[in-house]
Amino acid sequence: MGKGEQMLIGTVGNMELEKADFDLFKGLRNVRKKLEYVFLDKGIAMVLVGFLLGRALILSQLSPFALPFFACAYMLRRRRSPLVLLGLMAGALTISLSNVIFIFTASILFLISFRMMEKIHEAPIKAVPYYVFCISFLIKCSVTYFQNGQILQNYDLMMAGVEAGLAFVLVFIFMQSIPFLTTLRKTKALKTEEVISLMIMLASVMTGTIGWTIYDLSIEHIMSRYLVLVFAFTAGAAVGSTVGVVTGLIFSLADMSSFYQMSLLAFAGLLGGLLKEGKRAGTAIGLMIATLLLGMYGSQGGALSISMYESILAVLLLFLTPLPFTERLARHIPGTAEHALHQQQYARKVRDITVRRVEQFSSVFKALSTSFSQPEKWADPEKEEQEYDLFLSKVTEKTCQTCHKKSQCWGAQFDKTYELMKQVMHEMDDKTGFIPVQVYRPLEKHCSKAGKVRDVIHQELVFYQANKRLQKQVQESRKLVAEQLMGVSEVMIDFAKEMKREQNNHHRQEELLLESLQDFGIDIEQVEIYSLEPGGIDIDLMIPGWYGNGEAEKIIAPLLSDIFNETIIVKHRETADFPQGFHYVTLRSAKAYAVETGVAHAAKGGGFLSGDSYSTIELGSGKFALAISDGMGNGERAHQESNETLKLLQKILQSGIEEKVAIKSINSVLSLRTDDEMFSTLDLAMIDLQTIEAKFIKVGSAPSFVKRGNKIKKIEAGNLPIGILDDFDVDIVNEQLKPGDLLVMMSDGVFEGPKHVENYELWMKRKLREIQTDEPQAIADLIMEEVIRTRSGAIPDDMTIITAKIKHNTPKWAAIPINKATRKISSVS
Repeated sequence: MGKGEQMLIGTVGNMELEKADFDLFKGLRNVRKKLEYVFLDKGIAMVLVGFLLGRALILSQLSPFALPFFACAYMLRRRRSPLVLLGLMAGALTISLSNVIFIFTASILFLISFRMMEKIHEAPIKAVPYYVFCISFLIKCSVTYFQNGQILQNYDLMMAGVEAGLAFVLVFIFMQSIPFLTTLRKTKALKTEEVISLMIMLASVMTGTIGWTIYDLSIEHIMSRYLVLVFAFTAGAAVGSTVGVVTGLIFSLADMSSFYQMSLLAFAGLLGGLLKEGKRAGTAIGLMIATLLLGMYGSQGGALSISMYESILAVLLLFLTPLPFTERLARHIPGTAEHALHQQQYARKVRDITVRRVEQFSSVFKALSTSFSQPEKWADPEKEEQEYDLFLSKVTEKTCQTCHKKSQCWGAQFDKTYELMKQVMHEMDDKTGFIPVQVYRPLEKHCSKAGKVRDVIHQELVFYQANKRLQKQVQESRKLVAEQLMGVSEVMIDFAKEMKREQNNHHRQEELLLESLQDFGIDIEQVEIYSLEPGGIDIDLMIPGWYGNGEAEKIIAPLLSDIFNETIIVKHRETADFPQGFHYVTLRSAKAYAVETGVAHAAKGGGFLSGDSYSTIELGSGKFALAISDGMGNGERAHQESNETLKLLQKILQSGIEEKVAIKSINSVLSLRTDDEMFSTLDLAMIDLQTIEAKFIKVGSAPSFVKRGNKIKKIEAGNLPIGILDDFDVDIVNEQLKPGDLLVMMSDGVFEGPKHVENYELWMKRKLREIQTDEPQAIADLIMEEVIRTRSGAIPDDMTIITAKIKHNTPKWAAIPINKATRKISSVS
């Protein structure tokens, strides 16, 4: 047999095994679904629970479980309430006939009274505990009176009150627990009160097994220990010990001889939960140790052996319990690893769905952009020829239709007539109707109505050219819309990529960082690391409330700066709500460079309202923007135009759309918003705070200057102001800045402000070179003062100047050296 045949046989065998495993898994799942359908959907579980609660007693004479369970079943699962009543009566029949009469009478009285008063309650379910209390007390007193045949004593009244009070409390417990008997919750996590209610209900149900034995082995002991094992294995020591205490307490109320079992169950739950890392075997060992230790002190030899056998049977039941059942139970109990994993899976699922929807929207915008950016059909040469033929048909309809030479011109001499008409159309001035002599003379020789033809062509040419301009505007508008849609699509796809980034597992780094800070003497309650990427460190700390003197800025951030070998600063601090609370501090990587700005501005004539507007915008993407907009003219209208331009610019840039698309979008809005001839200039500088690479976008604005030592460089571009043209190309000037550079941006009121100056550029460079200070605000004030002084104190136009100095981002507090071993935190995986 060849090697290929052996591989083929092996592959076929593996496929058959996988198919057999899949069929087995499918069969088990079908069996589980059928059992769930029979026991939960058909109400068998509620009947069994009712049977056990019907025979459950407290202090050998109180039966507070039956009426609350029936009342809750009636309110929550009304169709199952008759079966529940039968189960309760069947269970009571195993105790005594009087218990059957008591349960039946109490249930019927509850139905009659509640149905009669149901309509007067706004929330009937809230009134159920009070009905149960009153009916339980009344029926208990009546039964006791008829049984004793004498006036009730204080003891009888007290016992009736105790039973009614227990029934009142059990209503709230069964309200939380009955849903578990009818359906399995698939995604919702249990609340703490729901977990406790479930424990109490299960323990109450098990009291119905008191007195049942198999070969001298107590059923209630086996089942209670099994219950404790299940919860200890699934939820740990805390929940396991709680279940043991609750179960043991209820058993001791039902049978005083079972008081010893409470200690055993609580200790078993604690040990079993602590040893759950050893799987089911570890939890079982915990129960056996608890049984052996407590049995040695509280039991004789024979009783100890019986208790050990009961524990062995409980362990056997635990091993027979399917793992999927315990895993599903653990997913619903807060604090378990399965619950945390389930929550993460749910959050990841929601995130994936959101990402998918965002990507779908992005693809829609991209498809729309592609559709709008396709070439227009009117650009087809055949369509242009058709439009020209239509133009000539209109001309001939008004001129040649009634001419006696029509058949000669458009018959025998068609080509010549057609070319002459076409030549006249292309050479005619559409405004004046003038035709060059060399074009008009052949037409005059050929056509007897040359003057009329010229006038009609001029008349139709006006409409023809207007139509062509309209088509061009539509094409330009489509192009602009396509760019805007593509920009939105790119922003959305970037947002989807950000959402896809999962938080890395930084548990080891968090432990090292917490240990390092605590070794240094800093009291840190909790550390959460979200990112350790260079330049993008993101850490949250929880520190005690007595740290209120800037310890985070002065000590913790400098320590982290030394650990990660980059500047870390406090980005946000949330103070404690109360004196003994905790502060929440967010620390982030500082940008490599900072921008210090200065601004000087003045309105025309010294007024209060300037047509110039300016803005300094720190964008979330690590960029810093400086912008000046100069509205047409002066006064309120110009101020409104320039201010609106900067507001639109800020909103669009903060959304993440590219600068060129942002400028074109603003131009489209301003050009279409009003019929008036209103426009504004825009001077924009975008500085990357990590690389200090600058992008300059100038739309009808004055030039800017970069001062580096004694060298002055001019930055300019030749775009027209915003709002004049429907479509224009935005020129971007890239400039690599250096630390210490001074950027000077100004409106035309400053640049062209000096009087009796022929070359404004040379004058501005000379003034910038002469200034000795490097403070941005001082430079802005000095330039403004120099310009106004040349005008003898007059301000002929709105003036605005922004200066920005590029410098290294030096932290206020220097890094504090720490153990160098901790510098490897970022490299620990």
